[in-house]
Amino acid sequence: MKSVITTGKTLEDAILTAAIQLAVQRDKLEIEVLEEPVKGILGIFGGKDAKIKASVMQSTGDLVKEFLTELFEKMKLEAKIDITETEDAVAVNVSGPRMGILIGHRGETLDAVQYLTSLAVNKNTDKYKRITIDTENYRCKREETLTKLAKRLAHKVYKTKRKIVLEPMNPFERRVIHSALQKDPHVVTHSEGNEPYRKVVITLK
Repeated sequence: MKSVITTGKTLEDAILTAAIQLAVQRDKLEIEVLEEPVKGILGIFGGKDAKIKASVMQSTGDLVKEFLTELFEKMKLEAKIDITETEDAVAVNVSGPRMGILIGHRGETLDAVQYLTSLAVNKNTDKYKRITIDTENYRCKREETLTKLAKRLAHKVYKTKRKIVLEPMNPFERRVIHSALQKDPHVVTHSEGNEPYRKVVITLK
């Protein structure tokens, strides 16, 4: 977080100086008053300027980028981080060489990084923001693959009249399966078991 200590005849003067030095709008500053201004005798002798510490307020997106930059450095992973922030969510796209390391087996590493990032940036905030992290369009591709799998297995359940229990999946993958078959006229889905072994079950209606 960028910070400066400034002085001025009044608090507002000190704040304006800080805003100029940090090149941000006044409402983007977090102000800590270190010393109140003191008027001198006859307005001349013994006066004291106001002294403040001004810090640039970070958005959730800023915190996400800061956290991931440090994490990727520790992972020795060269990565470009692009942030798209809305009122209630932060979408992160990561690009660079060796992105397979970030994805991991069936997206497990990517999910772990997303979970840790969400914990880190939401722990000291009043308003929770949903964090999603993707690379090489992995999540979209995985969603397409799972949607096709769900429909194929639903057809099999309908034909054989026997339920199918899928292998353990993470919450994202389970949501995709449930969503893909939500309006299917012949089958229903539910999850059973405990994390990380929770599975989707497809059964006849």
